[in-house]
Amino acid sequence: MTEKRKGARSIKDIPSDILIQLNKGELETVNLTEWLAVDQKLLLDNLLQQNNRTEYLKPILKKVEQLKKQTVNTVNEAIGLGILEFALKNKDEEFISSLSNHQADLVRCWAAYTVGRNHAFDIKEKLERIQHFASDHHFGVREICWMTVRPDISKNLTESLSILSEWTQHDGENIRRFASESTRPRGVWCEHILELKQNPGLALEILEPLKSDSSRYVQDSVGNWLNDASKSQPEFVIETCDEWLRESNTKETNYIVKKALRTIRK
Repeated sequence: MTEKRKGARSIKDIPSDILIQLNKGELETVNLTEWLAVDQKLLLDNLLQQNNRTEYLKPILKKVEQLKKQTVNTVNEAIGLGILEFALKNKDEEFISSLSNHQADLVRCWAAYTVGRNHAFDIKEKLERIQHFASDHHFGVREICWMTVRPDISKNLTESLSILSEWTQHDGENIRRFASESTRPRGVWCEHILELKQNPGLALEILEPLKSDSSRYVQDSVGNWLNDASKSQPEFVIETCDEWLRESNTKETNYIVKKALRTIRK
């Protein structure tokens, strides 16, 4: 096994041979700097050439060019949706499934969109299929995958919360974290879930099992979830935190509570 690379701290410091390999899809990014440096349009071009799907390139790039604002996330979404559209049109499920385990993380991000935005799947099937991406070892794939299904989670909130409550018992911390992160009332880089802003208690079936989770990654998400809720329903958050400390006065719960109340009790 090769030694794990340490990524450059600024884009200009990324070695040219590394950037070439990243844009060819031969390497995955190792930090945010590299993630931001990848030319996704070039990566797409290379991917389609490698898979003899070059006819998809121009129409997908056209979608990218039509974006009002091109950021890593908007370009990622446009390419993912473009691949989904043209693969479905050409009954090319084989190509879609090949992307799910691609060595390049940004390609796996595109693959997450082919699941999360595929209207052929109901919310139950989407969540079942997205779990593959939620458990990904790469931070970028994990962040993108919950964003792909969040609109459907919001539209099918009761069913989604019920399914995700089972994920809170999963052995994998990444899966448990998804249950919390994907349902945050305000979230990051995404639309808010109005129902949870108004009535955060609906999600207690997810939050309660995680109130003393052993993983700092999960603790951060739960603390941020409650902090989101505190901006519209501070009383609920204070009451929940007080109750948790009475029931479970562990260092894990204390950490979550401190994070949850950080904007209320400065």
